[in-house]
Amino acid sequence: MLANATPPTLLHAHGAGPPPPLLLRAGTRDSSRSLFFAAAAASSSSSSCHSPGGRGGVPLFFRSLPCFPFESLPRLRATQHRPPPPRSITSAEQSEERGYAGTANSTLYKYSVNIPFGNRHILVETGHIGRQASASVTVTDGETIVYCSVCLSDVPSEPSDFFPLAVNYQERLSAAGRTSGGFFKREGRAKDHEVLICRLIDRPLRPTMPKGFYHETQILSWVFSYDGIHSPDCLAVTAAGIAVALSEVPNTKIVAGVRIGLVGDQFIVNPTTKEMEESELDLILAGTDNAILMIEGYCNFLTEERLLKAVEIGQVAVREICNEVEALVKKCGKPKMVEAIKLPPLELYRHVEDISGDELVKALQIKNKIPRRKALSAIEDKVLTILTEKGYIFKGEVPGDAEGVPVAYEDEDEDEVVVVDGEVDEGDVHIKPNSRKPIPLLFSEVDVKLVFKEVTSKFLRKRIVEGGKRSDGRSPLQIRPINSQCGLLPRAHGSALFTRGETQSLAVVTLGDKQMAQRIDNLVDTEELKRFYLQYSFPPSCVGEVGRMGAPSRREIGHGMLAERALEPILPSEEDFPYTIRVESTITESNGSSSMASVCGGCLALLDAGVPVKCSVAGIAMGMVLDTKEFGGDGTPLILSDISGSEDASGDMDLKVAGDENGITAFQMDIKVGGITLPVMEQALLQARDGRKHVISEMLKCSPPPCKKLSEYAPLIHVMKVKPEKVNLIIGSGGKKVKSIIEETGIEAIDTQDDGIVKITAKDLSSLEKSKAIITNLTMVPTVGDIYRSCEIKSIAPYGVFVEIAPGREGLCHISELSSNWLAKAEDVFKVGDRIDVKLIEINERGQLRLSHRALLPDGDPEKTSSKQQNSGTMKENIPPQHQPSKITAKKPLRKDTLEKESLTDRTQEKGVKGLVSPVKGGPFINKEKQKKVLNKTITGMSASKNGIS
Repeated sequence: MLANATPPTLLHAHGAGPPPPLLLRAGTRDSSRSLFFAAAAASSSSSSCHSPGGRGGVPLFFRSLPCFPFESLPRLRATQHRPPPPRSITSAEQSEERGYAGTANSTLYKYSVNIPFGNRHILVETGHIGRQASASVTVTDGETIVYCSVCLSDVPSEPSDFFPLAVNYQERLSAAGRTSGGFFKREGRAKDHEVLICRLIDRPLRPTMPKGFYHETQILSWVFSYDGIHSPDCLAVTAAGIAVALSEVPNTKIVAGVRIGLVGDQFIVNPTTKEMEESELDLILAGTDNAILMIEGYCNFLTEERLLKAVEIGQVAVREICNEVEALVKKCGKPKMVEAIKLPPLELYRHVEDISGDELVKALQIKNKIPRRKALSAIEDKVLTILTEKGYIFKGEVPGDAEGVPVAYEDEDEDEVVVVDGEVDEGDVHIKPNSRKPIPLLFSEVDVKLVFKEVTSKFLRKRIVEGGKRSDGRSPLQIRPINSQCGLLPRAHGSALFTRGETQSLAVVTLGDKQMAQRIDNLVDTEELKRFYLQYSFPPSCVGEVGRMGAPSRREIGHGMLAERALEPILPSEEDFPYTIRVESTITESNGSSSMASVCGGCLALLDAGVPVKCSVAGIAMGMVLDTKEFGGDGTPLILSDISGSEDASGDMDLKVAGDENGITAFQMDIKVGGITLPVMEQALLQARDGRKHVISEMLKCSPPPCKKLSEYAPLIHVMKVKPEKVNLIIGSGGKKVKSIIEETGIEAIDTQDDGIVKITAKDLSSLEKSKAIITNLTMVPTVGDIYRSCEIKSIAPYGVFVEIAPGREGLCHISELSSNWLAKAEDVFKVGDRIDVKLIEINERGQLRLSHRALLPDGDPEKTSSKQQNSGTMKENIPPQHQPSKITAKKPLRKDTLEKESLTDRTQEKGVKGLVSPVKGGPFINKEKQKKVLNKTITGMSASKNGIS
């Protein structure tokens, strides 16, 4: 009966295109085997499908179908849809129309676009990797590949004035073919370098996110391949911007990022790592096709004009990337979740303004931060109380009508309110028709707080634009009062307290040797040592709050790096000042511009520590308020100098600039609007230059002034140069020598380099001088023939004694050179600690010294005796008794032929005397061939002398 059953017609969920594959499930192979499958209902009586607008797609209507024999399965397989083979796609214009990147079946569709960039291309690809994410992108430059994915939560989070965006960036060492050298091989907590790139990704994207969108968004970025030439940080910014544009996040602009370098007089877009080593500028710029969203960079006293030129070049490059990627986004981008944007009702703004208007204006005129904050908090509580009493605030979840809009209706009785779709308690609320006149909407408590912040910001901006007065009474160009002190901490190497208004930084400088340097091991900088670093701390007490204490936050790491790069250009070179410099900036009060206060305080602390800086630098934060139509203006920007915390929160821009009167060393800009143009940035930079000049002039009034000399508690570092081949003499075998020098003299450390640079770190001058003398004697170049008086015997060996001719420098005095007479053991005549005079008679190829005590004896000085007498005595007196001639005496006369033979033997022995060594195995200067020849000649001479005795 079921053999001839016709399967139902299948409709594609989107109403067009080829149908998807059937979902089939087979049973067992007996007669009762059956096949179950689901299909969309095609009946005209079923309700029509809506167009796909949400993330979940179009709902399908399912129904159970009767069973049929297993033999009909092949026929169904033959009729199901087979996807076409993949096509080669080289650009967005050539790509196939599919609606968005990614596919539900096993076929991989890759969409790519090549962006020309000077003499190379940047390749952007999507649809091939990470298809289950909302969007994923790989960006390739050379052989550097960065992957980025974007995902969204299904349920919105609690409404707030802060968009729930999380960014994570990771550099895997495997991208460069490396593995961590530590015990833990797996990448763990983000390094400071990775945190800084996370901030580079976050800051330009956040202004493009719409208000009222509360779905948590996560951006994950990895470096999959690194070629050591093309930096991955700017690629990560571009990849994140493209991935967000392809995803369902309802932003309206494509964001891209580039780096600008300056080599000589030429600006370079996305320079290589080698070019960056010679660059005077490191500028990272991110923006859209028509506006700048973020800049951050460091330079060597670059003028405002040249910096603006670099920004202009960067903006053109960003525009080209955005225009090239726009076609790819149109082809592959997913529908935006516009319906998820929930904004507070406009009616709520009117209620908040009516209740808080006059009191809010008065509160914003309070100059001090803490009293103003308390006054604003009291007004906010008042607004909540009044709206609650009037019944406008609904506790819990706000009910809604069929469209999800909260609506309430009047009832005949004043005490009763009827709520559509709400749960009703019998006797309290009555359901009324929808035709009744609605009363004001019901509001949530969270919406009231958000609206109150916006109204406060509006009133503050209006006061600045219309009245020209800021919250603390200053004019737009006026800078807060400045006070600075140095030398507060007696035991610190350098300290300074810098106060600007209600922002205060306590900066401390600590000097040390190379062991105090900060070690960096990441993908780009392999085991680099930083001799200067600044650590910024922002405890919760600086704003009068209670909060957590622990590892530094991302904000602290970012602010510390900004202040560090601002101070770095003024430091002396390591050759001129061989110290490692650590600066700590603890913010003790904060009301805006704390990072720039760290620059000012750090500069004063460096001067107080005696660091010979090139010049003084200062930092200032600039703000901006747009004169919008809301205030009757045309959008003209109003630039503010030295912004406070409230102006930073309510304003449209935060531009930090550090440098001296003539140039810029560091800068950072964040935008809260859709972006700014070059003329606005030019106005802000020129105004910031005037502000820096004023701050530096106030820093010169520091009382008490900086000490400008090394603290008595700072370590002493002496740098000396030795021959590179002498470095091993300082280190010794297994580091024994350098350890003995440290223990003997009491110094802290000795650092040696392969090029012969030796750095001695000591606590006091006496230990430093003592260690310097030892190293000088160790590395001195002695000359054969030098005589050393009253030298101490340090140790005795079977083949001789080791004599210290200078502190730390020893030589061997062989047993044959200790006396004019034969010695069986050196211990019979000498002991450790005795002092003798020695003469340097040889330096071997390894730099070891051979000494002679016998040469300085009255009857054994080779300069006062003949060669014959010296050699004859040397050889004969040092030959063991069993080999000496039995009847040799000085009193017996010798025949003429015997004297001639002895003279010939003595001359032969003289030529081989340098090879004569102790027969003890393992003695130094051993030369077995010479030893054998000399002993043979000695025995021959002995025989000749014996035969010639009368």
